[in-house]
Amino acid sequence: MNQAVKIATVTLNPAIDRTIYIPDFRAGRVNRVEKEQSDAGGKGVNVASVLADYGLSLAVTGFLGRENIAIFEQLFSRKKIDDHFVRIDGSTRTGIKIIDEVHRETTDLNFPGQPPTPADLSQLLQIVESLTADCTWFVLAGSIPAGVSIDIYRELVELIKGKGRLVALDTSGRPLKESLSAAPTLIKPNTDELREITSSSLNSQTKLVQAGRRLLNRGIETVIISMGEYGALFIEADEVVLARPPHVTVKSTVGAGDAMVSGTLAGKVQGLSLADSARLGTAFSLSAITQVGSGLPSLEAVEEFKRQIELEELN
Repeated sequence: MNQAVKIATVTLNPAIDRTIYIPDFRAGRVNRVEKEQSDAGGKGVNVASVLADYGLSLAVTGFLGRENIAIFEQLFSRKKIDDHFVRIDGSTRTGIKIIDEVHRETTDLNFPGQPPTPADLSQLLQIVESLTADCTWFVLAGSIPAGVSIDIYRELVELIKGKGRLVALDTSGRPLKESLSAAPTLIKPNTDELREITSSSLNSQTKLVQAGRRLLNRGIETVIISMGEYGALFIEADEVVLARPPHVTVKSTVGAGDAMVSGTLAGKVQGLSLADSARLGTAFSLSAITQVGSGLPSLEAVEEFKRQIELEELN
């Protein structure tokens, strides 16, 4: 593993992911919880957790509420992740996921994030700039908390690229659309997010590839289009790879997209080809959906998933 390369993740709106198992869950009635677990989460935190398990060197920053910070600090300490989060007043939000294994349904309850102050935001920008001295790649991931401009990701991309560093951006909606002008190095929209930013129907694989290539024309180097159970398209200037996963039993969808970004980035850090990076990214994603909680189950499990993934080179 290339320990010389350090990666930083930025999570503006982290969350404590609370997963509750309720067999035969029904709204409007008394439900009995079978089991539960809580994990430090948020897209950038998930990315850092997975990459740390893979053996890479990580730093993390963003905003964390002081009132319930312990679960995050324990994760960072356990995985030897450098913690540069800005501590803000209040609590980090909670995301509740109710899993009904009888009907194979998941219900999400997402709470709003704690808004940072202008001073908090200024401190974050200073931290990100300081991290460019040691970190080669930055992952900007997740939603934006209340009170923060949707231009924040564009501003961060410009700051980081201005220091000669590389940026993976994984967000959606207006924050993604507003950031495209800054040309992040890598983006990972799913099909719905791509339709939103391109205002196109994109009802075929060919049209998805064409839309991805148009984004390359804006200065983006790698576009990953995730298509759920149908796999993902990995698009660069001279190559398009379709990665098809095997059928697996889905235990949780939390962190699946984050894991795909993580695996692809791990491949790029190692100097792998686009095809091999696509295989690794898809294997990481499979690892995420076959367990509950962040991080990799084991390196052996990743290798087994890699062997089951089908790759197709497209024109």
